[in-house]
Amino acid sequence: MDPKLTEVLQPFERCKAACTREDIDSCCNLLSQLKVLLTGFRSLPPLFEDTPNAIRELTIARDIYEHAVLLSVKIGDQDAFERDFFQLKPYYTDAGSRLPPSAQEHMILGLNLLRLLVQNRIGEFHTELELLSPTTLENPCIKHAVELEQSFMEGAYNRVLSAKQNVPYKGYDYFIDFLAKTVRDEIAGCSEKAYDYLSLTDAQQMLLFSSDHELLQYIKEEHPEWEIKNGIVIFQKAKESAPCKEIPSLQLINQTLSYARELERIV
Repeated sequence: MDPKLTEVLQPFERCKAACTREDIDSCCNLLSQLKVLLTGFRSLPPLFEDTPNAIRELTIARDIYEHAVLLSVKIGDQDAFERDFFQLKPYYTDAGSRLPPSAQEHMILGLNLLRLLVQNRIGEFHTELELLSPTTLENPCIKHAVELEQSFMEGAYNRVLSAKQNVPYKGYDYFIDFLAKTVRDEIAGCSEKAYDYLSLTDAQQMLLFSSDHELLQYIKEEHPEWEIKNGIVIFQKAKESAPCKEIPSLQLINQTLSYARELERIV
């Protein structure tokens, strides 16, 4: 085997072993070293030179970046996920026809869609979908993300929260938990504007918690301004503490008239 390939493969095996035994620091350090070593392969993007070991080098590099993406999910680092995914993507697109299929491609593409959904980057979510083939769109990992986005946009929050029960890959839990929190925060915000108070039972059902304990923990961590008294969740206190913003009507009228005069002058 080419010595340069051996120089990469050996630390990659140690990296995977470190990840298996939950030694995350060692795994991250080895990944950083591997990314530096990969710069010595001229067959990789953006050069794509047709070297004697090009296919083998491309396959190894793809495996390393896939491992980096999955590790970023494991440690909950969305910025690292984005960086590693963009480095990995050319291996699925530009070099995809030259390499054997990756067993993890659809799973990682689905994770990226979930990331965009969690970050409310809906335009990019749909752009990524348009780049996928019809066959890929039928894959369970992709369909799960698409159905989740549809439920979220429709306001079918119960379907969003139940999505964790049938994830195609356990790593999806990380992003789905984020989405569930977003959903509950949205419901909570609407609830305190619509009601002065709710019973604990009604609040539990509305926020889609399975027990009073989960509801009370959520209130303690996310809405300490809510008051709980005699089995009632009181929102009025939160309303009273919120600053009241008056609309500067005179200023707004003057600005509107100014814009109208400018438009009349242009025309």
